[in-house]
Amino acid sequence: MSEVAQQLQEIRTRMAAACARSGREVDEVTLIAVTKTFSAERVREAVEAGQVDVGENRLQEAEGKIPLLPSFLRWHYIGQLQRNKVRKVLPQFAMVHSIDSLRLAQYANEVARDLGLFPQVFLQVNHAEEETKTGFSEAELREQWTTLMALDRLEIVGLMTVPPAVDDPEKARPWFASLRQLRDELALVDGTRLPYLSMGMSGDYEVAIEEGATHVRIGSAIFGRR
Repeated sequence: MSEVAQQLQEIRTRMAAACARSGREVDEVTLIAVTKTFSAERVREAVEAGQVDVGENRLQEAEGKIPLLPSFLRWHYIGQLQRNKVRKVLPQFAMVHSIDSLRLAQYANEVARDLGLFPQVFLQVNHAEEETKTGFSEAELREQWTTLMALDRLEIVGLMTVPPAVDDPEKARPWFASLRQLRDELALVDGTRLPYLSMGMSGDYEVAIEEGATHVRIGSAIFGRR
């Protein structure tokens, strides 16, 4: 068994334990293997160990890997999405996790119409309002919710967040709980169902799962340090 396969096995075991602690089923949580800076050959090791969902932060990197890897993989775009990349990202990724403003959502909606697509997207929330990160503040999201829901080509499936960096995963728990609560409150506004929460990375995914994550984005814990 390769090192990557061993790491995946360990992560899946810990994910299952986190699901059990929170009364959830294992199949409620999708593990996204984040392949940023890792070669297609390294990613193939994960695929051979049963990994199907993979995430990329940069379009250029993804375009170099996608043709070299099996076509059944589900690619997730998890990096900051620039307007000039939208037309290339939407056709190549099963999900986009980083719609971070109303302006970007409206533009992506227009592009999706041009391309005949109905992409599944997450709205990125910066509820700590960190200056170094993009995303909707809670106030913006509440204020713009009706406008976002009226976009006819985007299938908004949930919320995504990257909490402030902490030295103890437990310190991230309030941010994960807050995102879940925000999702539930928004769903009450007009009855819109938001089934997914994209939150949790290598250092805190177990806590994120306990707080309701449906998609965890893990890179270094699978592939090693970058």
